Amino acid sequence: MKILITGGTTFVSRYAAEYFVAKGNDVVVLNRGSREQVDGVTHIQCDRLQPGDELKGSFFDLVLDITAYTQKHIQALLDADIAFGDYIFISSSAVYPETNPQPFTEKQSCGANSVWGDYGMNKLNAERYLQAHVPGAYILRPPYFYGIYDNLYREAFPFDCAMRDRPFYLPQNGDMKLQFFHVADLCRFIEILIEKHPENHVFNVGNMDIVTIKEWVELCYQAVGKTPEFVSVGKEIPQRDYFCFYDYEYVLDVSKQTELMSDTIPLDQGLQEEFEWYRDNPDSIYNRKPYMEFIDKELVKK
Repeated sequence: MKILITGGTTFVSRYAAEYFVAKGNDVVVLNRGSREQVDGVTHIQCDRLQPGDELKGSFFDLVLDITAYTQKHIQALLDADIAFGDYIFISSSAVYPETNPQPFTEKQSCGANSVWGDYGMNKLNAERYLQAHVPGAYILRPPYFYGIYDNLYREAFPFDCAMRDRPFYLPQNGDMKLQFFHVADLCRFIEILIEKHPENHVFNVGNMDIVTIKEWVELCYQAVGKTPEFVSVGKEIPQRDYFCFYDYEYVLDVSKQTELMSDTIPLDQGLQEEFEWYRDNPDSIYNRKPYMEFIDKELVKK
């Protein structure tokens, strides 16, 4: 296939570019050229909001839109005079209001989520514009992505704590639930969509297995070969000052995904792979949060 991938240089889009190149596809990436490109891709250097004539008259078997965050991002790409077979948009589970009953299903109403704010509404408006103009497009709503090339300070934080033999400061008793999806499983599911073309066009995607934050930290330490010592932190301390997830628990119903792809990478296996990559690429994090500094200043008992 000839595939257009928006982005292609960081985390999800970089992994996808490498994945589909390795499968023998003709991969074209669209980005501003500010970072190193994946080997084997064709690079179109431009701002996706102002593509000019760079894409005019092009045909792609698949447009894999990973970097659209607003309606304008979708609109600019559709206005670039390209033709395509399939269009897959990586949206977000942030389109579900936190007041919806859980687990969130694809049939539920979407709208503002007070935790995610403008991010969720912007993704939702992008979805709606795409659906109005490309009715056959597929929309995927993931929870938290993880895997190699992750540039966010999430798994890297407990990895760092484990490597430094630090105790882990856990919000309350650590029973808040999390749901993850490995970037490799995302790519596998994309292949299934373009092979089978299911009638459903909106999918929650993610692991069926849900973990608590305590279990997740234990698995991160396990990947390093360590066992965490936990220190409980009361609710009076803002969670995001010392921990890498918001104080927000939600679960997606991924049964429609599971009908097409019955298995996902076990979380312990995926975290082990991510740690080994992070250990060799410690500078991969673009915005390293000062959680440890806050803990040492405000939470460690003097």
